[in-house]
Amino acid sequence: MTTATASLDLPCTPDYDAWPVEASIASVSATPRIVTLRWSDGRESRYHSIWLRENAADDTTINPATRERILDLSQLSGWPEVERAEIDAAGALAVTFASDNSRLRFHPGWLRAHDYDNADDPEAPLVPVTLWHGGPESVADTLDASGLLESDAGSDEEARILKPALESVLGKGLVRLRGLPTEPGSLEAIARRIGPVRPTNFGQLFDVKAKPNPDSNAYTSIALPPHTDLPTREYHPGLQMLHCLENSVEGGQAVMLDGFAVAEALRARHPAAFETLTRVHWCYANTARVTDYVWYSPMIRLNERGELLEVRIADFLRGPLQAPFDEVETAYAALMMLQRLLREPEFALRFSYAPGDLVIFDNRRLLHARDAFEGSTGHRWLQGCYMERDEVRSRYRMCQRREREMRLSSR
Repeated sequence: MTTATASLDLPCTPDYDAWPVEASIASVSATPRIVTLRWSDGRESRYHSIWLRENAADDTTINPATRERILDLSQLSGWPEVERAEIDAAGALAVTFASDNSRLRFHPGWLRAHDYDNADDPEAPLVPVTLWHGGPESVADTLDASGLLESDAGSDEEARILKPALESVLGKGLVRLRGLPTEPGSLEAIARRIGPVRPTNFGQLFDVKAKPNPDSNAYTSIALPPHTDLPTREYHPGLQMLHCLENSVEGGQAVMLDGFAVAEALRARHPAAFETLTRVHWCYANTARVTDYVWYSPMIRLNERGELLEVRIADFLRGPLQAPFDEVETAYAALMMLQRLLREPEFALRFSYAPGDLVIFDNRRLLHARDAFEGSTGHRWLQGCYMERDEVRSRYRMCQRREREMRLSSR
């Protein structure tokens, strides 16, 4: 069912998204606990009766004002078995459940999008992860964002700028936006086009420039080695933004490395060292004058499938290793192998900031560094902030939702 008229009669879905009907339901059959759909393009999909009952969109299952579930499955009179399943006049799936004789309707576009019977990988990333190396010829994905703050929030123009930027962050962990304002504090307005800013002990926004009595090496003119920020936190920030307001100094080039590419190189060249760094818990500590943050974690974390999840690398924020006695030398040997890889030029992407540049990067994946600069030659002022990976994924899904809504409205 693909006509605009029919789509008006389709039932609501248990979310706020738009689900185009790319293939209609051709036929349906059912047993008490399984409903089988055959689609117009030949696909066959099976759905469990209990899954259907929990994911209905009627007001006994969800609160229609919030689309959040109110159904408690354990309070049903029995297992929700199917008495009858059919295709209704609008092309929706209609299921009558025997336990309470309820007739519930399901949107075919939503069912097709959530076809767990045929899903290759329901937890696949929104954008395929692409590992990258640096080197003298490498450049960061760079986009013109000059109209971002002039666009209306949620508008097509905002999505036009944000969606490719978010794709670069999700896929490569890094993007550089150009042409943004250079007024102090404008970073917060830019960041909020993606999501809420995460405050830390360094503030909502923090100024990265040399200053007297610094409480971080970042606030000096010395070189910084490759690192992730705030590994001293239980959940170190998933995203970092650095916005250039001024830069007239000699030196101070930014350096970025794909920590996942470095970790995979370590896995390939020194598998035992890689395994050690996924297992041994290191101490990360930021014991400043007025705060004392400490956390223990492996340097490399994997998900349940053995895929890279995050790296925590910051030599200047490691406290004393507290590993079992017999593992200390093994742990340090693995660390030094990693450190040698981090110095290999093939991994480093270097660039200079221009006023109005904004670099957004995945702080749990990318390592960032800085060459030393001569402060007497001019001024170097970046403002930074943190937020979470979740905000990037949420904003990207909203851009996708907007595209689906536009496709539906054009039919």
